Amino acid sequence: MDVKTELQFRVGDSVVYPAHGVGKVVGVETQDVAGMSLEVYVITFDHEKMTLRVPTKKARAAGLRGLAEGNVVVQALTTLKGRARIKRTMWSRRAQEYEAKINSGDLVSIAEVVRDLHRSESQPEQSYSERQLYESALDRMAREVAAIERIDRDAAIDLLQKSLRKAA
Repeated sequence: MDVKTELQFRVGDSVVYPAHGVGKVVGVETQDVAGMSLEVYVITFDHEKMTLRVPTKKARAAGLRGLAEGNVVVQALTTLKGRARIKRTMWSRRAQEYEAKINSGDLVSIAEVVRDLHRSESQPEQSYSERQLYESALDRMAREVAAIERIDRDAAIDLLQKSLRKAA
């Protein structure tokens, strides 16, 4: 197998799985599936009280990655400070695009959703579905920033909201 295509994580590493956010590798197991031996990463997501098993050879294809590097975090925080770019399309279409960005696992794409759906005190209220997407994106971004900066989730949310306030 080509070394470049297979990701290597160790027990204790924090990782990001696109659909669930930040988790921790708690083990590497060999399981028998359909008569074949399969090596899997065992990843726990404490905030969802969930355990996921991802085949080691399919980790990259599944979108599993390590925590974002420093330059990606800087780019994401810069994105938060930018001007909201809201397309003039139907909400259902925009909501699908936002959901896809959140589930992409890409920190900068998630920052775009947070930026676009953020409302300051002076702006009108959000609809329920806008608020849900905003909270989901903010939580996903905060968990990764918290893991990178080694701070708790609430401190990460404060950091993100300061960046958003600077934009307003």
